[in-house]
Amino acid sequence: MTDSTTFTPYQPATDEDYMSDKQLAHFRTILKNWRDELVTEAERTKTYIHEETNAMPDINDRATQEEEFALALRTRDRERKLIRKIEKSLADIETGDYGFCETCGTEIGLRRLEARPTATQCIDCKTLSEIKEKQTHGQ
Repeated sequence: MTDSTTFTPYQPATDEDYMSDKQLAHFRTILKNWRDELVTEAERTKTYIHEETNAMPDINDRATQEEEFALALRTRDRERKLIRKIEKSLADIETGDYGFCETCGTEIGLRRLEARPTATQCIDCKTLSEIKEKQTHGQ
């Protein structure tokens, strides 16, 4: 299994347009590899739970096993949601919307997208959004 965080950072040519075909191909590869890793991990969890599910006579062993399963399933649920975000990012690549802030329309930036390939906001809009969220939820 490859690690989706292992890639060569994209170095645009001096006169290269933002979200050129090469840049889009770079992010498409990152997103697809990440999605494939998550799907593989989900299959592993499914297999693990299926193989390990058995009636344990000791109640403590059974409780421990059930807690392990619950943790694995919570993790997979978060990853399932992440897969949906990855799919949306891949769709945005196809429609030409990838790499642009959904709030203000400016460029999100190559380095931010490499750090968070599913980002949908530029750093300024994201920061403002988080400040607003803290103000509404922090009171």
